[in-house]
Amino acid sequence: MNILFFSKASIFAGFIMLSTPLLASGLQQRQSDLKVLQSQISKQASDLKNTTKQREKLISLLKKDEKAIASAARKVNETQNSLAKTDKNLVELDKRQNKLATLKKTQQQTLANQLASAYLAGNHDYSKMLLNQQSPASIERLLAYYQYLNNARMASINELKQTIEELNDIQIEQIAQKTQLNKLILNQQQQAKQLNLEQSQRQKTLTQLQRTLNTSGARLEQLQIEEASLKHVVEQVILAMRSSPKMEGLSSSRKLKWPTKGSIKSGFGSRRSGQVKWKGVTLSAPEGQTIAAIAAGKVIYADWLRGFGMVLVVDHGKGYMSLYGHAQTLLKNPGDSVNKGEPIALVGRSGGQTEPSLYFEVRHKGQAVDPARYCKR
Repeated sequence: MNILFFSKASIFAGFIMLSTPLLASGLQQRQSDLKVLQSQISKQASDLKNTTKQREKLISLLKKDEKAIASAARKVNETQNSLAKTDKNLVELDKRQNKLATLKKTQQQTLANQLASAYLAGNHDYSKMLLNQQSPASIERLLAYYQYLNNARMASINELKQTIEELNDIQIEQIAQKTQLNKLILNQQQQAKQLNLEQSQRQKTLTQLQRTLNTSGARLEQLQIEEASLKHVVEQVILAMRSSPKMEGLSSSRKLKWPTKGSIKSGFGSRRSGQVKWKGVTLSAPEGQTIAAIAAGKVIYADWLRGFGMVLVVDHGKGYMSLYGHAQTLLKNPGDSVNKGEPIALVGRSGGQTEPSLYFEVRHKGQAVDPARYCKR
C-alpha cells in the first residue's frame, strides 16, 4: 500500500513539475496582454484629454472669430445706414435746389417787372412837384405810392439775395455730402473685405472643431454643456429682470410678428439629440437679414454664448423674455430700450452653425414656452 501511494504521489509531483512552466508561461502572457491593454487605455485617455483640450481651445478661437465677424458686420451695417441717410439727404438737397432755382427765376422776373414799371413812370423830382403847385394831398399820395414801390423793390431784392445765398449753401452742402458718400463707399469696401477675411478664418476654425466632434457621445456632451450655459444665462437674466421697470409683458391673445421672415427648421419641443430637446424654434433665413424685437422691452443680455453664438435677450416685463441666437451681429447693447419691430440683430451662423438661421425662444419666469403661442403662424 505504501509503495502504491508513493508511486501515485511521485506521479502527481512529477505532473506538477511539468505543468509549472506552462502555467508560468500563460501567466506571463496574461500579464503582458494586460500591460498592452493598460497602455492602450492610458493612450486613449491621454488622446481624449488632448482632444478635449483641443476642442476647448477651438471653441475659444471660434468665439474670438465670431465676435470679430460681429464687429465687422456691425460696422458694415452702420455704414449701409449712413449711405442710405446720405443718399436721402442728397435727394432732399436736389429737390430743394430745384425749388429754389424756380423761385429765383420768379423773383428775378418780378424784380425786372418792378424796375421796368419804375422806368416807364419816370423820375419824379419832389421840388418840381412843389413848384408845379400840386395839392399837398396829391403830393402825399404820390410820395406814399413811390415809397410803397420802393419798399416792394427792396423786399424783392432781399428775397432774391436770400434765395441765392441758400442756393450757394445747398451747393456747398451737396459737395460735402458727396465727399462723405465717397468716403462711406470706400469704408464699406474695406469693411466688406475685413468681414470676408474674418468669415474665412472662422470657417477654418469650425472645420477643425467639427473633427473633434466626430462621435455621437462627443456631440451629446457638447449639447449638454451648451444647454447648461444657456441655463446659467437665463438665471442671470431672471435676476436682472427683478430690478427692471414694469412693462406690459406678452399676451397670447394679441398675435405678434415673428422676429424675421423664414421657414421653421426645428420646432419647439422637437428632439435635438438623445434626451436633449429644442426649447425654442430655429428659423432658416438669409444671412444679414434683419431680426426685429417681437415687442417693446429692455435688452438685458447681448454677448456670445457657447453653442448659440451672438445672443440677445429682451425683457418684456411680467416675467416674459425673448431670446435671439446665431446672429451675425447684435445692433443693441445691454440697457438699451427697444420698440416693437425695431431692428436688434442680423441673421447669421454664429455658434458653430454651417447655415444661416435664427434661434428664437420665448420664456415666462424662466420656463421655455412655444413661441407660436405668441407669434402669428
